[in-house]
Order: sequence, then C-alpha cells, then structure tokens
Amino acid sequence: MKRTNKFAAWALAASIFLGVTFFAGLAAAADGKSGAKLDDASCQTCHDGKKGKLELEKDDGDKRALHEINPDKYAKSVHAKMECVTCHTDITDSVTPHKIASDAKKPECAQCHLDLWDTAKKENKTAEKPRLGIVAENVAAYKKSFHAQKDKDDPSKLMAICSDCHNVHSFDVPLRGTQERKEWHAAVPDICGKCHEDHLEDWTGSIHGKEIIEKQNLKSAVCSDCHTTHDIIGSSSVKAKLEITASCGDCHKDAQKSYKASYHGQVATLGYAYTAKCADCHGSHAMQPSKDPESKMNEKNRLKTCQNCHSGKEGKPGLATAGFLSFSPHGNSHDFAKYPEIWLTTKAMVALLIGVFAFFWLHSGLWWYREYADRKQGKTAPHVMTDKLPPELATRHVRRFGPIWRIAHLLFALSVMVLVLTGMAAFFPDTSWAKSVMGAFGTPKIAGQVHRLAAYTMLGIFAIHLVAVTISIVRSWKRFKFFGPDSFVPNWKDMHDMIGMFKWFVGKGERPRIERWSYWEKFDYWAVFWGMAIIGGSGMMLAFPHVVAKFLPGWVFNVAMVVHGEEAVLAAVFLFTVHFFNNHFRPDKLPPPDVVMFTGTQSMTEFRHEHRAQYDRLVETGELEKYLVDAPSAPFTLASKILGLVLIAFGLTLLVLIAIGFAGAGH
Repeated sequence: MKRTNKFAAWALAASIFLGVTFFAGLAAAADGKSGAKLDDASCQTCHDGKKGKLELEKDDGDKRALHEINPDKYAKSVHAKMECVTCHTDITDSVTPHKIASDAKKPECAQCHLDLWDTAKKENKTAEKPRLGIVAENVAAYKKSFHAQKDKDDPSKLMAICSDCHNVHSFDVPLRGTQERKEWHAAVPDICGKCHEDHLEDWTGSIHGKEIIEKQNLKSAVCSDCHTTHDIIGSSSVKAKLEITASCGDCHKDAQKSYKASYHGQVATLGYAYTAKCADCHGSHAMQPSKDPESKMNEKNRLKTCQNCHSGKEGKPGLATAGFLSFSPHGNSHDFAKYPEIWLTTKAMVALLIGVFAFFWLHSGLWWYREYADRKQGKTAPHVMTDKLPPELATRHVRRFGPIWRIAHLLFALSVMVLVLTGMAAFFPDTSWAKSVMGAFGTPKIAGQVHRLAAYTMLGIFAIHLVAVTISIVRSWKRFKFFGPDSFVPNWKDMHDMIGMFKWFVGKGERPRIERWSYWEKFDYWAVFWGMAIIGGSGMMLAFPHVVAKFLPGWVFNVAMVVHGEEAVLAAVFLFTVHFFNNHFRPDKLPPPDVVMFTGTQSMTEFRHEHRAQYDRLVETGELEKYLVDAPSAPFTLASKILGLVLIAFGLTLLVLIAIGFAGAGH
C-alpha cells in the first residue's frame, strides 16, 4: 500500500512537470513568434494571395477584406525596395489578428511623399529624384481637388484617397510612348468607374469608349484626359467647364480653333462659362458622332440642342429657329469645299484690307518723306506764311465746321473707340489685355451691352447726319451740284489731285491745289457709309440672331462674323494710322493735335495752304468774307488741344493693343 502511494505521488509529480513544461513551451513558442522580424518575407507568408481570401471580422460583425499582394507585381512596383512596415507602422506583431499600436498613424501616401521631397530638398538631392517633385506637385493639386473634400454621407472619410485610384502595392507608371503606357492609360475608366458607375456606363457606349473597347484605339479619350488626374474639381464649376473645353482641343485641334473664333469660344477663352461649350452641344460622357441618331448634334436633334441655351426665356437669348440648323459652329476659311461662303468672304475681306493699307500706307509714307524733305531743305512751313497774305487777313480764321459737325465728330470718335475697345477684346480673347478689359467691365455680357450702346450711338449719329444732309440738299436744290466743289461726291478733279500728289511726292511736280474736300477726306467720309452697312449690318444680325434666322439661313451668321471682325480691324487700324497721320502727324502738322474739328476753324495761312483751290475760288467770287471769323480764345484752344491729345493717346493705345493681338494670334 505504501509502495502504491509512493508510485502515485511520483506519477502526479511527473504529470505536473510535463504539463508545466508543455505550457511553458507553448508560451515560449508564442513569444518567439511575436518577436519574429516583421520583414516582407514574413508578411507575405499570409498576404501573398495564395492562401485564399483574407478577411478581418470587425466589432460590428462586418468583414473587411485584407490586402493580398502578388509578390511578382510588388517586385516591379515603385515601392519594391520598401519594407511593408515602412508604411504600415501601426502593425507591431506578426500574429493574427495583428495588434495595432494605438499611437501609430495609418499609412498616408500624400504626407509620406511630401516628407520625402522635403528631405530631398534639405539634402540638395532634388536633381537625383525628379519624380518625387512630380509626386509632390500632384499631392498639392489633389489637396485642392474635389476628391480631397469630405464625403457628405460620411464626413469621417474623404471623397477619394490615393489608394482608391492607385494600387499602392503594384503601382508603377510605364514610360511615355510605350505600349504599356497606352494600355495603362486605357484602363483609367475601370478605376474611375468603381465610384462613377453611371458615367462609366455612358462612356462605354460613347464614341470615345467604343474606340478603345471595340477598335483598340488607345489614343481615344478617357476620364483623365478631360477631368485631369489629381486636380479634379467639381464639373459644375466655371473652372472645370473651361478646362474640360480646353482639353477637347488636345485631340480636336481644328475644331477648337474654329470654336475659339466664334462668339461662344471667344467668351470661353476670356474665362467665362455662360456661353455654349463643347459638352453643351456634343454631350459629355455619352457623346456620339453627329451622324448617330442619338447624337445631340444630329440634324434631328440639333435645334433642340440650340434651344437649351437659345430658349427665349428671361435672361436667355431669343428662341432658336430653323435657320440655326445651317449655321456652322466650326466653319473655317480654309475649306472651300465644305464652307464656300466663308472661304469667299474671307478672301474678299483680306484682299480689301491689303488693297486699302497698301495704297494708303504708301501714300502716307511718301507724304511724310516729301514734307520732311521740304523742311530739311529749309523751305518755309505753311504755318508762318503770313508774308504772302493781306495784313487784315493774316490773323483771321476761316470757319470750316459748324457746331453740329463738331459735336457729331466728337460723339462719333468716342463711340468708335468704345466699340474698338470692347470689340477687339472679344476678337483677341487670348491676350492678357483682353481679359483685363473684360474684368474691368465685369463680364463679356456687360461689355457686350456697352458695345451695343456705342453702336446705337454711332448709328444714331449717322442717321441724323443723313437726315441733315438730305434737308440741306433739298433746301439748296437749285444751287447744289452733286459734282461741284462743295460736294462730297468724288469727281474727276479728285483723280487729277491724287495723281498730282504722287508726282509731288517724288519731286515731279508741284503740290496740287485742293478744293474744299480733298480726295482723302472724301475717302474717309464714304468709308463711313461702307462701315455702317458692313459693320453695322453684320453687327445687328449678330445681336438679333433669332430674328434674322426666321428669314435667312444660318450660314449668314458665319459670314457676318468674318465681315464684322475683319472690317472692324480695317476701320480701327485705318483710323489710328492713316487718319491720324493725315490730320495730326504729318511734318506740316507737328506738333499734334490739329484742333480744327474741335474749334471748327483754321488759321488763314493753314487754310490757304491746305485748300488753295477753295481759297482762290472764294477770293475770286468775293465769298471769302462770309467764312471769316475771329480766332478761338486761348482757353478754348488749349482745352481743344488737351481733348485732342487725350483722344489721340487713347487711339494709339488701342492700335498697340490690336498689334499685340495680331502678334499673339500668329496672323
């Protein structure tokens, strides 16, 4: 019995020893595992994707899928040389589930790259790591983007973070120009479509999507081509609308160029989004070619598309009519087969510009040379030819223009300059000065209203002038001669005077004796009639398209745009070069300004020099006396000179702006 008890005691002691040893071994094993090194190899024993789906059950019972990392893809990624725990600093052990350090931050791609870039800058290694700088720029753009905003449904989250778009474990951007890069680019819609399912569906059925999916045309547009990559902003914002419109031009260069030449495009180029843009006419994600019956630009749907903006509702342009259908929003001047009316109109206007400027710039250049040469040779200037006049006439002035003419000229000059400023700002929308002008007015819409007000003023003055001239002719019907010396109608003397001037320019004859109106003054006068018909008529058509389209086809608007713009350039440049030279900058007129259109009078010496034929005629008929007046007062003369200099300065400034516009536009 004693032996039995002794054996039982030894057995119990052995059991206790073995148990303690076993559990101690387990604890040691557990301790050994938790202390294992957290390197990539140990992480991939679970996360290599070969052990089935990894899930973690959360406190609320939901399950969250864990990362499964393909070792081959990870080895080729930009992060291949990094240890897992470099980013996953919150992982402290290798047991399942991991213990998470409470004080450790979760991986944050953006901040990590910014820190690396800051370090590179401090160590002066930016040249060695240029891609880090690109990433830093992308991060800065992302932080201002729509994706970096808080999710309205869950404010604890952002709309999208880096890992939503980039597979951070296999991320690698192929080199530009490679087939891999094209394929990577073509896969962008699948990434965006994870959140934007409806847009992906629309894009898949669009011309862009079909080109990639069905035709394997990897150059076709994907999400990032229109919406950019990191600096994505809300598509309803003005900035987004304009940037998307500009992005269309990256592929459709000719279409964008013709669009920018239209009023819609001019306003968009100036930085405003209230006129039609590419997506307004062609659609956005579900865009189809115009031949497709579903296209917004199909001939069956086009009028309805136009009426989305031209609805006739309050604050909107007048209701679009059937005439709009033949308008060519992308019409150009180099495709005769497709746009013959635009081609012909453009060629005619260019020929007109070349002809007018070739003749009158040559005329001005030779005139300047002749008068300058005369002065250089010591010939008496006409301003001091008082020795050849009777003493009683030397101090008198001759009345050239009455108060109505002078007021009309001033209002006409002001309205023209306002028209040039507001019109050329739209004509050259790419220039910085045009954007500044529009900013000063507020918007192109306000500038357009000012433009029309100036146009109505100019047309009103012209209409009143026509009435006044008609009344004057009727009253003096028996005495008036259409081809007489007091008429603006060109006659044979004008032809002889012009030939005589060119002979005088080259030293082959004396300066011709000019009558009341010179041939260049008559050209100025009748040019206004041409301008009122061409600029005024085309401008009214463009201002009221819904009315015009009821009676005329839409292509007249294409012609009107060409005529209005080119004729405006002709008028502005002619006024601020030829007209200014003839009246203010000839050597005989220096120093400027000539104030005859403000005072209404000329000194006898200047009158006799400028209009010798009229002077001789008036002396011969004894009518000179009725035109003689006292010289204007000194204060009135000074005020006239100041006004003249201000207008000249404004005109020359406009001329410089137009020159900048042409230089920038590559004309």
